Amino acid sequence: MQAVEGLRQGEYLWAPEMSPDGPVLVLVSLATQRAIAYRNGIPIGVSTVSTGKEGYQTPTGVFTILQKHVVHKSNLYNDAPMPYMQRLTWDGIALHAGSIPGFPASHGCVRLPLGFAKLLYGVTKLGLTVVITNESAVPRLAPTPALLASGSTSKKAAAASGAASWHPERSPAGPVSIVVSAADRRIVVLRNGLEIGAAPIEIDGEISGTLAYTLRSLDELGTHWVQLPLPGQAATDLEVSPEQRRRFKVADPFRKAIASLLRPGMTVVVTSDSLINASTGRKLTVIVADDDSRAK
Repeated sequence: MQAVEGLRQGEYLWAPEMSPDGPVLVLVSLATQRAIAYRNGIPIGVSTVSTGKEGYQTPTGVFTILQKHVVHKSNLYNDAPMPYMQRLTWDGIALHAGSIPGFPASHGCVRLPLGFAKLLYGVTKLGLTVVITNESAVPRLAPTPALLASGSTSKKAAAASGAASWHPERSPAGPVSIVVSAADRRIVVLRNGLEIGAAPIEIDGEISGTLAYTLRSLDELGTHWVQLPLPGQAATDLEVSPEQRRRFKVADPFRKAIASLLRPGMTVVVTSDSLINASTGRKLTVIVADDDSRAK
């Protein structure tokens, strides 16, 4: 993916043979106007995008794909066509094919070149994770996705974050993603876009911005996580160290519950932002719903 910066408006790269199988994660950078698709932790596609113009800024955060339509028209903007639409929020934000002028020009959606939108649509499923960030390349000490370190959380962290919950029956199957909010001191587990668990988490040190990780492999020595570069960041294949993993602590029962779900390709997103939208009280990690009447 070294050619990312050299792409011109409307251009994209697509190499699914780099990783033929596994879960997909999409990262979008507003700063670089780029999107990268990872499958099983390996980049398989990169594209130029056009996001929200001034006054219609694309929201940042961690989202799940709620709905997919090959042929779709906007209910908000004069039936504007939105080919290969993949909905991220019920109030009108989506990935879809559209004009890529080389700068932010949409009403909040993430526009993709038609060819890339079609290819991406073919490898995604409802419930997979999409991360939208303002950042490009911001050096920082990588935390761990570890959840993963054992040990009880402190009473202070637990009080700030609320009680733990674990309800895997809410979504018995589907892609699993894990979101850690440094602002909330809370970890949330999603399966097929539905929250199946949440718990307080204790974090050593500061977290800035958004980071993403994938579980590369499982073996007799344990789990092997690697950091995924955001668009504009240098690629690295370095495994997260045990020291980094120990920065995050959750209570043992919750850690063991998550361990039962671990599969190669699982993603963990760590964000400095809150998962609660202060104006609406809703989580930025959107919960899947079946009511199509709300589609925009």
